[in-house]
Amino acid sequence: MDAVRIYGGKSLFGQTRIQGSKNASLPILAATLLTDGICEIENCPDIADVYHMLRLLRSLGCQVNREEGVIRVDTTRLSECDMPADSVGVMRSSIMLLGALLARTGEVSMEYPGGCVIGKRPIDLHLYALRRMGVVIEEDEAGFCAATAGLTGAVQELPFVSVGVTENLILAAVLAKGKTVIHPAAREPEIQALCEFLICAGGKIEGVGTDRLVIEGVKRLHPVRFRVPADRIVAGTYLAACLCAGGRIFLRDAPCAHMESVIACAERFGVRTERETNGLLVEGRADRKLPDGLVTAVYPGFPTDLQSLFMVVMACSGQDGWIEEKVFENRFRIVPELIKMGACIQVAGTRAYIHGGNPLHNTIVEAQELRGGAALVVAALAAEGTGIVTNRHYIDRGYEDITLSLRELGAAIELA
Repeated sequence: MDAVRIYGGKSLFGQTRIQGSKNASLPILAATLLTDGICEIENCPDIADVYHMLRLLRSLGCQVNREEGVIRVDTTRLSECDMPADSVGVMRSSIMLLGALLARTGEVSMEYPGGCVIGKRPIDLHLYALRRMGVVIEEDEAGFCAATAGLTGAVQELPFVSVGVTENLILAAVLAKGKTVIHPAAREPEIQALCEFLICAGGKIEGVGTDRLVIEGVKRLHPVRFRVPADRIVAGTYLAACLCAGGRIFLRDAPCAHMESVIACAERFGVRTERETNGLLVEGRADRKLPDGLVTAVYPGFPTDLQSLFMVVMACSGQDGWIEEKVFENRFRIVPELIKMGACIQVAGTRAYIHGGNPLHNTIVEAQELRGGAALVVAALAAEGTGIVTNRHYIDRGYEDITLSLRELGAAIELA
């Protein structure tokens, strides 16, 4: 059965290691296409989305193998520019192969990417920005074909901050002729990791970590060995689990420097945190109200990927609260499932109002996307009774083994 069974009402005690970052691994794997040789990527998480990305790379003629925690990608036999629809259709991140393939081969054919249903996330801005770099694109209902006689640098003044567009433009620009300026560029740690990988490979990028990136195209990139940073969203998930269920846990390798807004929010809920050289200690249970609510934002603001998890924290805190979603318009899909568990939540536009005092009880609920699925598991940990979260495959897209990690933290949870 594609589900997780949780025996709730148990506090968490223990430690677990935080896996490598999903959101950093995918663009870095795409970036290996820009090199001619064998790249070695350490600490890639063993998750469904990475599996689909590796399948896409193989379909393009790359030789890919994984052993002892290292993925080796040999791009010397890259031969195709047409990606299989079944992998493209299930993973939104496949769009980032567009910029890399145009830089490497000059042409791409693909269907429109899929992924979690958390909002529109149109690719129009990707295509518009690439057209400004000399790409000719023909679209139909199913997908599009893109081709260029040679990418040229351009000043890209974006109408809003977009992680995906920033990644695509970086991948296209690093081998383009001339200079590309991206503003406002996304500042997420995953963007910084992609830039660091490309700089190690010989790319010229200035402004890393700021909202203005300047990329001077180079003629070639050389293969490198690179280590993916730890996943701040996975660390935030287990931090939220402690806030809901209570206890004392240690998140080994948690990237505290990339979690400032999340850790600060946890402390406002009344729990104790301690940043250590090798991870993060979390102790206590959320029992305070956030008078000014919680608003999602692009980095370094509070991440939208943790919004549904902190909605559960509010529901478990016994206090009233509200969340405003300012990144994706469809992040409240978890609300009906939480209401099944006894939560009192009202949605009005981009805000969700959570009314405390309603203890959660376990039942059968359905995951509809990656982070919402993880949030339902966390809710079940704090609820009374035995719960089941179906559609585990959504959760597997971003978590190596959420049941194993939570068992290491003392949870009573198993596959069902």
